[in-house]
Amino acid sequence: MRQDYGAKGLVALFPPQANTTVEAELGVLLEPGVGSIVSRLTCYDDDSRTRLVGYFTNLGAAVRALDTARPALGLFACTGSTYLVGLPEEDRAFAALPLPIVSAARAVLTALDALKARRIALVSPYPAWLTDACVAFWRLQNRDVVVVRSPAGDRTDTRRIYDLGARDALKEVRALERAAVDCIVISGTGMPSLAAIACVRRSVPVLSSNLCLGWVARQRMAGAACDASSLEAWLAPSAAWRARLAARFPHALEIG
Repeated sequence: MRQDYGAKGLVALFPPQANTTVEAELGVLLEPGVGSIVSRLTCYDDDSRTRLVGYFTNLGAAVRALDTARPALGLFACTGSTYLVGLPEEDRAFAALPLPIVSAARAVLTALDALKARRIALVSPYPAWLTDACVAFWRLQNRDVVVVRSPAGDRTDTRRIYDLGARDALKEVRALERAAVDCIVISGTGMPSLAAIACVRRSVPVLSSNLCLGWVARQRMAGAACDASSLEAWLAPSAAWRARLAARFPHALEIG
């Protein structure tokens, strides 16, 4: 398989069980020649908080489910879990696993560090309690959360995030047009974000969980640094992932 579909390496994706956005967006973001294998994060509790923590505690089982596949890198694609357990606990758990893993939250933090972005605006698709955890998390990372926007609708059950579209993300980003911030962060891996980022016209960088995961994966698989110059190229209008998005999901770009 590798010589056919993974000549530049294999990446493992670990998305929540009902999240179909991760495969779509990382399929666009991963470089040609990089293969992927998916193992879902599972927890069957009806309570959203318990389920998000369960995704984290059950990551080891998802890694074991890869069986004999040997990816070079794993992407933990559930930002909400990290907001609840915190980076120190995440780092301890990841260090015990047999492959290097980068979480969505860590990828966003890496991007914010590269941009030297301190004042941020958040687009949060979460219920209020998880938005509060999100804000608290970023403040712990020495970020000034200036403003938070959330799409309308009841998402008491966090799985309702998957009913949102890039149009919802774009609407909230455009509402932040006058925000005096260094960066806008679209949080969460479940709300489609790439088309919104592709359509928005702002001088302030717009990041999302999946976009940052894709950037970190690109740099790590190439053995390159996750630095400001590589991120600026990743965010540029000429970035190759934008053409791949248009080719694979042309209807997604009809929101602009």
